[in-house]
Amino acid sequence: MMLMARWRAARKSGPNLFVATVDHGLRPEARHEAAVVGRLARKLGLPHRILHWAGKKPATGLQEAAREARYRLLAGAARATGARHVLTAHTRDDQAETVLIRLCRGSGLSGLAAMGRRAAMPGAPDLELVRPLLDIPKTRLLATLKAAKIPFVTDPSNRDPRFTRSRMRALMPALAAEGLDSARLALFARRVKRAEAALEAATDQAARALLVEMPGGAVALEAVRLADLPTEIALRLLGRLVARIGHEGPVELGKLEALQSALAGAIATKGRLRRSLAGAVVTLAGANVLIEPAPPRRSRNLTTGGGGAAGRAKTR
Repeated sequence: MMLMARWRAARKSGPNLFVATVDHGLRPEARHEAAVVGRLARKLGLPHRILHWAGKKPATGLQEAAREARYRLLAGAARATGARHVLTAHTRDDQAETVLIRLCRGSGLSGLAAMGRRAAMPGAPDLELVRPLLDIPKTRLLATLKAAKIPFVTDPSNRDPRFTRSRMRALMPALAAEGLDSARLALFARRVKRAEAALEAATDQAARALLVEMPGGAVALEAVRLADLPTEIALRLLGRLVARIGHEGPVELGKLEALQSALAGAIATKGRLRRSLAGAVVTLAGANVLIEPAPPRRSRNLTTGGGGAAGRAKTR
């Protein structure tokens, strides 16, 4: 907030800036802290709103739920002010922790690229999330605040060992002593992102060469040409198509790998295959792989009596 206000003042023009602070309602001190941010915003000449995460909080997955709520509230505030961008102060330290978390979860390259400086807002693709401080170490931000005599708060949940990110943060000094500091982890993420861009470009090229649009929202791929693709490109192409045609969102990497492996085996043996995944049906029949929307699931009839048609059908 302070740096953006300075940036706009130095330019003597620029976009309108609005400040939003999310009070998650998880700590009694949060209300006072949000009010302090509001006073500083007014001092900087910026409009400020406090956003409240209302309702019952989950017993598990609290940080993930809080993150989703935070982005949802920020997206709503952005739309209300006509903003197209939301800026956050994620630092290089946050990036390094994200890389470690995703390594532990067995993420693919897309996940290991971690956070981008610019990305679609989670849950709000019409807005752009911008992280201008992603290459700046947190220590430098704290030193900047101290030099400006601006107080700051350390959230105690950042040290709570119940949370994965807190445990990763606690590991950082030991990893840094071995040479794996935040700068090295952030460099790793940038290099992965570079490889990710190349793989996405190759997947775009494969889609243009192989994809045939079919009636009813289905697509077809020539099976032999699909099998000839490098495995990573085939995986990405299948993942894109299943996510697009299905109705359950992005596909879990492990399930996608299982599908690709089974499909490659069936193509090699000139066999047949039909599998459902994430709301789509993938069928190998003859020379083509067909991906189409899965039919709606029929609700189970739990009638046990013998007087109705359902009861008679069950006993046959």
